[in-house]
Amino acid sequence: MSIQVTNLTKVYGAQRAVDGISFSLKPGEIVGFLGPNGAGKSTTMKILTGYLNSTSGTATVADFDVNQQPMPARRAIGYLPEHNPLYLDMYVREFLLFSGKLYGMRGASLKSRVEEMIALCGLEVEKRKKIGQLSKGYRQRVGLAQSFLHDPAVLILDEPTTGLDPNQIQEIRELIRTAGHNKTVLFSTHIMQEVEALCDRVIIINKGRVVSDSSLEALRQTGKSLEETFRSLTV
Repeated sequence: MSIQVTNLTKVYGAQRAVDGISFSLKPGEIVGFLGPNGAGKSTTMKILTGYLNSTSGTATVADFDVNQQPMPARRAIGYLPEHNPLYLDMYVREFLLFSGKLYGMRGASLKSRVEEMIALCGLEVEKRKKIGQLSKGYRQRVGLAQSFLHDPAVLILDEPTTGLDPNQIQEIRELIRTAGHNKTVLFSTHIMQEVEALCDRVIIINKGRVVSDSSLEALRQTGKSLEETFRSLTV
């Protein structure tokens, strides 16, 4: 499995932000990770990417345990957090070169990959600008380019289109579809149309627990819309 989560729990004091959840993603799957605010989505993603330690349970990415083998696990992941952390004083191309070096990329292969990502993510016109001069949509493109840069097997994207206008949402959606080809993608969103356009499967989490894990086709056969199913499971 590209991602395997087993009985994962994260406790903050008396609060169980994540409460014994289990799920898995096969290579090549694009899976939507849904839930209301505070359901535990971002906490789960932060555990998978090594930003948080779990209280109990296990999580593996590309067959690497995120606690026992953190560096190999992180190398297999491209991560875009909900609040896209960028160095606003750096130029676009400079930032991507810097990010590539952090992954151990060097020389001509790094430069070539950076130019490939600039083209793929539609940053050609903006590559000589400072990131702080870019619109939110273009900053999201830079974040996605950075997450794709080292050609990871797994992409974990936390609310990649939040705060964008409808045109920007469509552009980022197409970018995820194109760049995520042949990769395992787990992404959270509140936009149901986005899930229906991109996903093979949907995992719904509420109050720290998985309340549904089903293919989109199986959900359609219930006769309910995805939004109706979501609302019924997250009250």
